[in-house]
Amino acid sequence: MADPFKHPNLRLQAPGRVNLSQIDPAQQPFSVGDKEADKARLSELSARLAELQNRLYADKSHKLLLVLQGMDTSGKDGTIHWVFREVDPLGVRAISYKVPSAPEAQRDFLWRHHRDVPVPGEIVIFNRSHYEAVVVEYVSGLIDDNERVRRYGHIRAFEELLADTGTTLIKCFLHISKDEQRHRLQQRIDDPERRWKIDESDLKARSLWSNYQQAYELALGATATAHAPWYIVPSDSKSHRNLMVMEIVLQTLERFTLTYPAGLPSLVGLKVK
Repeated sequence: MADPFKHPNLRLQAPGRVNLSQIDPAQQPFSVGDKEADKARLSELSARLAELQNRLYADKSHKLLLVLQGMDTSGKDGTIHWVFREVDPLGVRAISYKVPSAPEAQRDFLWRHHRDVPVPGEIVIFNRSHYEAVVVEYVSGLIDDNERVRRYGHIRAFEELLADTGTTLIKCFLHISKDEQRHRLQQRIDDPERRWKIDESDLKARSLWSNYQQAYELALGATATAHAPWYIVPSDSKSHRNLMVMEIVLQTLERFTLTYPAGLPSLVGLKVK
């Protein structure tokens, strides 16, 4: 099993400068072979994840929050589908954040995210997250540098609060190349059954590719901490992306001490009539 904790260039656990252009989105350090071999390995690990998630749900002494961020078509939906396809849905919540509703917009930008954090025994997946309110608004010119810095301060405090109260955070930036995004966008446009997934805002965001890359570099560099590290997941290969996120989630759960509750002592040896 590849160890995500032994790839320091892909695991950011302290604030600092980040240069995404120096990280190859086509590399596959967690691959076990070709695409089919990676898929087979993912299926193999899925059974282990299902077992650990069941223990987590029963034990109720840990909480896990997985944050997925990335450019359009980087594979946030696909990652959720392939990594969590065999777990019990009772203990997992996936939340996809869109443009804030009117009631949400009237509150602070972290309100709706704090509302959705996991309870003991639960895995919650943020498909996009509290980072959208900084990255998108900064690129769009709705906030300036001072507000960006202020919001990242709020995010660091928010994530520290979650960690202090028993939530383990995994933050994954799904890193794809501009050429791979072009390919995936074109596939969606050409496929009538997938065309609904794309709108004009996706194409506008692509025209601002460099601005978004810079904004994400600032986000990663400002909010990487020991208690809420960022993992940069090379995602030009979908099978590698899925396998790497699976490895990160699995090895995080493996570090927990998870046991099934003993149950009522009076049930030991009881024969149901």
